[in-house]
Amino acid sequence: MLLGSAVIVSTKETYAANIVKGDTTANIKAVQTRLLNWGYYTGKVDGIWGSKTLSAVKYFQRRNGLVADGIVGPATEAAMGLNLSKSTSSGNNSASLNLLARCVYAEARGEPYVGQVAVAAVVLNRVKSSSFPNTVSGVIYQPGAFTCVNDGQINLTPNQTAYNAARDALNGYDPTGGCLYYYNPATATSKWIWSLKVTLKVGRHNFALGQ
Repeated sequence: MLLGSAVIVSTKETYAANIVKGDTTANIKAVQTRLLNWGYYTGKVDGIWGSKTLSAVKYFQRRNGLVADGIVGPATEAAMGLNLSKSTSSGNNSASLNLLARCVYAEARGEPYVGQVAVAAVVLNRVKSSSFPNTVSGVIYQPGAFTCVNDGQINLTPNQTAYNAARDALNGYDPTGGCLYYYNPATATSKWIWSLKVTLKVGRHNFALGQ
């Protein structure tokens, strides 16, 4: 659980360099545009990998005899007639993604998918806040911030769901609306964390903006 907030996990999943769910905004827009034109997608072409885009990709995959995993891998990319470019975005670099996925897995495995994305979003919201370190690793390893670091669960290997949740958060999906804290009310012992106003509850976690 969150002492101040989240968890991470590394992944051993390997993907072709140019097509993991559309690593860049340009790639995501290309996927969205193609799916919109073909009637699989009804959202905005905004370059954000949110739930609507994910659902549209899975729908396309099911209708075209592909594995409906939501990942724009080589087969899906070819079926869409796309040639996506390799990501050069520092925000989505593999080190940050892997660490964030480890955090999600350690802190929120077994939680609803939106709750796993929310945990990743809290980490990224802290990166953006002047009150916390300005890197994913800095936030996660900030002394006393996360119990998963203290108890070693940060070193567990994440599953694909955690990996997907981390990537969705990195691509701008934030179901918390900017929350900086979360905790499990069944296990939280900090009096201070209980003083925060809860703005969202997902699964076993409460999410709060801060004071």
